[in-house]
Amino acid sequence: MKFSDSCAKCMYDRQLKKTDNKDYLAEIKAVLDNRPEDITSPELVIQINKIHEKYFGPLPDFKDEKKEYNDLVLSMEDDLRKEIESSEDPLATSIVMSRIGNYIDFAALHQVDKETFLKLFDDTKMREDERQVYESFCDKCSKSKRFILLTDNCGEIVLDKLMFEQLKKRYPQLDLMIMVRGGDVSNDATMEDALYVGLDKVGKLITNGAPIAGTVYPRLSDEAKAAIDNADIIFSKGQANYESFACEGHHAFYTFLCKCDLFINRFKVPKLTGMFVEE
Repeated sequence: MKFSDSCAKCMYDRQLKKTDNKDYLAEIKAVLDNRPEDITSPELVIQINKIHEKYFGPLPDFKDEKKEYNDLVLSMEDDLRKEIESSEDPLATSIVMSRIGNYIDFAALHQVDKETFLKLFDDTKMREDERQVYESFCDKCSKSKRFILLTDNCGEIVLDKLMFEQLKKRYPQLDLMIMVRGGDVSNDATMEDALYVGLDKVGKLITNGAPIAGTVYPRLSDEAKAAIDNADIIFSKGQANYESFACEGHHAFYTFLCKCDLFINRFKVPKLTGMFVEE
């Protein structure tokens, strides 16, 4: 997905709110103004983070926030599982719930509000305008063997686990693989987080090989590239994975909440609307 001028302005404005250091802001502006045409948002974030460390030292640690939301959703797990299994279409409900978890994004949102997150569970029914993509997804699952999930945030991964439980029930022939980040980046899920919430119980865990928010194919480890290349179905969660992986030549299903102006305007929907997209 092409990085736009509006994204560049948003990135710069975020740095402007953090500091008035003119030298720092000048370096940030230079990186954004001279960016290659094919660069993705997660790749620019890496460059900006390096400049931040040069001027201000290590980036903020999201360890507490990650544990807080992993624990919160783990405490809800049994009740949510019952709700999923008693619904008319448990797989569809589990997909919507896993997408609700995409709200827990300290990088994209100025504030992550627990009440807003919990309120989103008031509606876990898949919309009619998503049904065509969902039917295509189910059809491909029924004919496939290798399935890979590109994860996004902590807390969200507990809901991904519930979705994988339903996938295994409906399509027991699927070999399920789960890709997490290769290192700490914002509140994104790492191997440590995945093991903490029990994702290893529903699928094989691998990392993307780098501390990068998103799935930038050229920057993936050989293992991660092979997993994607050999997958029959790629299921991608979150805005950063969409920004970095869409339009790169892979057939994939994407689901996310529209949390910033770029996505709100692109899909012409209100903020926090969930999307289910096939590319």
